[in-house]
This record gives sequence, structure tokens and C-alpha cells, in this order.
Amino acid sequence: MEDEGMQYVQYHSSKESIYLAAIRQLISTDLSEPYSIYVYRYFLYQWGDLCFLALDKEENMLGVVISKLEPHRGGPLRGYIAMLAVKKEHRGKGIATRLVRMAIDVMIERDADEIALETEVTNTAAMKLYERLGFLRSKRLHRYYLNGSSAFRFVLFVKENAFTSHLRYDENDEDERMNQPELPPSA
Repeated sequence: MEDEGMQYVQYHSSKESIYLAAIRQLISTDLSEPYSIYVYRYFLYQWGDLCFLALDKEENMLGVVISKLEPHRGGPLRGYIAMLAVKKEHRGKGIATRLVRMAIDVMIERDADEIALETEVTNTAAMKLYERLGFLRSKRLHRYYLNGSSAFRFVLFVKENAFTSHLRYDENDEDERMNQPELPPSA
């Protein structure tokens, strides 16, 4: 897929030597969390097919989304957007939206019930992006990041029954009891 000399590609392990350093550089520049090489490998080795890259004509990395998909606490099949970053000079061009949409589409094809993520409460651009894509704020996570910043958890309910599964009582999760998700306008 190409757009004005840009191409969007799915990560492939055969190009790890090319992509991994660029992914780490981009994410470490844009995100507040310091991730070790092992965190990247955890996602890329198991769910590399849920990682998408935006590259320019010279194959320089402009953006990346890293995701996973697995059962959540024995319940719904939950997609998770772990990291999203776009080079500052390329923001506002729809790159992040397209990358996230690509990840969402593959997760839906693989029968995801819901997709979750966290973003800093101060990152209004990211919050607007996720809300435009249909995500709902489900809770505030105080001092979630290592730098002490709080986060909002966002959830995209892909299947109708996925939303009601969040309303179940879970005695092992204090946050879940205290902060039920906001109801969508149609409820």
C-alpha cells in the first residue's frame, strides 16, 4: 500500500536487522516509557504480524504500531495496542490513524472481541485519535507510567457481547470494581 511515496508494511522477522533499531529509536524518542530490547522482542517475536510500519520512499521509518492479540483472563479475545509512534515532523498526516486501523482490521479478522490500550492523560492528540476510531475511555490509571504520569485505558468493543463482559464483578480486580467503563450513548 503506497500513499504519496509512503508505504505501509507489515513487520516481518526476516527484516529484524533493518527494522528493530529504527523501531526502538522512534519509540524511545516519542514515548515516555523506557522499553528494553526484551519488550520489543516479546511483541515482535509472538505478534510481529500485528506490527505495522510506515516507511518513506527510502524506507526510513516514519511510524510504527506494535500490538498483540490473546485471551484476557480466560475471557474475551483481547487485542492490545502496546506502542504507537510517528515522527514529529510527519504527524497530522493520518499516518497514526492508518497504522492503528491496519492493526485493528487484522485483530477483527482474527476474531477479537475487544481492543485495549493506554495513553497518557496529557496526550490529547492520541486520545482524540482513539475516540475517532471508536474507542471508549474505560478507566483512569493513576501514576501508571514510570515517570509518574497517569493514563487512561481505552477499549474498543468489537463484538456486542464484549461490552457486557466488562460489567461482570471480578473480586480479584480492585480497579475493575471501582471504575466501571463509561456506557456508550446507545445504552
